[in-house]
Amino acid sequence: PDALGADVAILGILGAIIGTISFSGSIIAWAKLDGRLNRSRLLPGQHLINAAVALATLAFTVAIYFATDLTPIIIFYVLALVLGIFITVPVGGADMPVIISLFNALTGLAVGFEGYVLGNAAMIIAGIVVGSAGSLLTHLMAVAMNRSVANVFFAGVGTDSGAAATGEQGEMKEIKAQDAGILMAFADQVVIIPGYGMAVAQAQHKIWELTQLLTDKGVSVKFAIHPVAGRMPGHMNVLLAEAGVPYDMIYDMEDINADFKKTTVSLVIGANDVVNPSAKNDTSSPLYGMPILNAMDSANVIVIKRGRGAGFSGVENPLFFADNTRMLFGDGQKAANELIHAVKEL
Repeated sequence: PDALGADVAILGILGAIIGTISFSGSIIAWAKLDGRLNRSRLLPGQHLINAAVALATLAFTVAIYFATDLTPIIIFYVLALVLGIFITVPVGGADMPVIISLFNALTGLAVGFEGYVLGNAAMIIAGIVVGSAGSLLTHLMAVAMNRSVANVFFAGVGTDSGAAATGEQGEMKEIKAQDAGILMAFADQVVIIPGYGMAVAQAQHKIWELTQLLTDKGVSVKFAIHPVAGRMPGHMNVLLAEAGVPYDMIYDMEDINADFKKTTVSLVIGANDVVNPSAKNDTSSPLYGMPILNAMDSANVIVIKRGRGAGFSGVENPLFFADNTRMLFGDGQKAANELIHAVKEL
């Protein structure tokens, strides 16, 4: 340590802390995304625990300077790993996109710091690019979710305690693909709302094929995109562009919401939280305050969904139990293919 300048030592330590927190936090985020960790727990005194672990981590940065063996360094990294876990575990599914974007930014920051320590210009440039892009993405995600980063970390918003309060509100009503195809083929306007489930099923090409069939029958078809649909802003736009959907058929939330009241059918494929009316109507919901697509204002809503479970946030969706909603259960690509066959038979 004596051979290092103060700036190099400080940035090296900061890079180590930030990188380690991002590493363990990203593992927890992955576990939540993959369904391996479904519950979000906010322990009593969680924020005090986090503060204590953070202070202990900083204390061991000082101990490293006076260490004669590797013990303080090992403890330092263990504490930083634990801090990343403690920070991420309480965050509910509703806010996970913001956390993921933030870890992306922090990773870039850590790379930039370590690049300075190593005198590596490539690492510094890469860190600046990743850090700035991640920071912008975090800001966009937070604005789209009507959250602040501080609210995500310290308020425990989106945890299971709030999600459980919503409960089920009746029975989901199923519809067969043939009936759904008829309803859409004779509609004046159809609005398609894609979500992460469409990406998982890789159904975008089938959805575009369905769109072309409906357009040929004189149906006005539009795509409604929520800013946080998928796992990052623009995720759905990229998938639809890949499938060949013209840009003028794709509408942002602010531009399409007024159209739902004159929409015959809203087709929701793989989306859940972004069409959840609780975000507007239920002050006790973890989603309350998040802007949504007003699919519930449509005359009819058809939801393509793999099962009856809640969305990524763990919050039950009243839209799925509404009188004007019908559920088409199954894999997104398979369901879209069934709709294509149903429309072709008319």
